[in-house]
Amino acid sequence: MSISPADRVLLSRARRKLVVFGGLSLVALPVGLPGWSVVALLLISVAIPVAVGLTGGGSLLRELLRPRPGADAERWRARSTDSGTRRPRASA
Repeated sequence: MSISPADRVLLSRARRKLVVFGGLSLVALPVGLPGWSVVALLLISVAIPVAVGLTGGGSLLRELLRPRPGADAERWRARSTDSGTRRPRASA
């Protein structure tokens, strides 16, 4: 099943949030944050994949946890071809 470009943007944001909250969860214990904040960070880290799975099904969940090799390169290639076109300015 093909994943639309809009879903890829949402997945990249969700993946970024998953990495950030997972990293904060790992850092929270040695730093000595209160237990409730560590639990909250862990719950958010678990809730992100659950929300993606409930929203888009198994294919989006697999893409979130195991992205295709070269998917980012395709996105950057597509973005670089679009950014080269400019509209001429209207003369006053």
